[in-house]
Amino acid sequence: MAGDSEATASAGRKSGASARGAARLLAVQALYQMDIRGGTAESTVMEFIEHRTDAPTSADSDEGLADPRDADKALFADLVNGVARDRTDLNAALDGCLDGANTMERLEPLLRAILGAGAYELRSRDDIPARVAISEYVRLTDAFFEGKEPGLVNAVLDRLARVVRNAETTKRKPAAVADESDDEAPAEDVVEAAAEEDTAGDDAVKDGTDHGARD
Repeated sequence: MAGDSEATASAGRKSGASARGAARLLAVQALYQMDIRGGTAESTVMEFIEHRTDAPTSADSDEGLADPRDADKALFADLVNGVARDRTDLNAALDGCLDGANTMERLEPLLRAILGAGAYELRSRDDIPARVAISEYVRLTDAFFEGKEPGLVNAVLDRLARVVRNAETTKRKPAAVADESDDEAPAEDVVEAAAEEDTAGDDAVKDGTDHGARD
């Protein structure tokens, strides 16, 4: 009986993680669309819930991303509305985490969408561990880019987390291997354990020019 309960709990955590992963994917797509085409957060959220959660896209299938049909719609709406509402403050915070003359405005729209959603989640969703949020946005970035972008996202969001989640990020499991189904796993320091990825991220943060989006 105890084994059955543990298996059920584990399945529930994985299901919740999948729903949140799908919500992040949809939020990044929605923010990207708003950046390119315009439109309000409210209308974009409604459009995506009505038309993007009924069937997976070919890109989602190709990259092994979460199925949009499983999306946590509340988290999706919160991410899109929150980024749109707090965009000025989020961009200022992210600019402070980028090196040199690089700014959010100089990054391509997809990276802006990923970093914006990640920054909002770190600042406003204390119910989601920082290491999990960072890991999920790095994973999402890796599905879209082939260059240094995952390292950039990891480095920038880690820097932000050390400011807005300082107590939580003092000791934690590496973001590169954390996910939402193992929140109770032992903690380590992100930069020490993911040094190779962070080094690549620092290079990308400095120039922000190596943007090789996957087809």
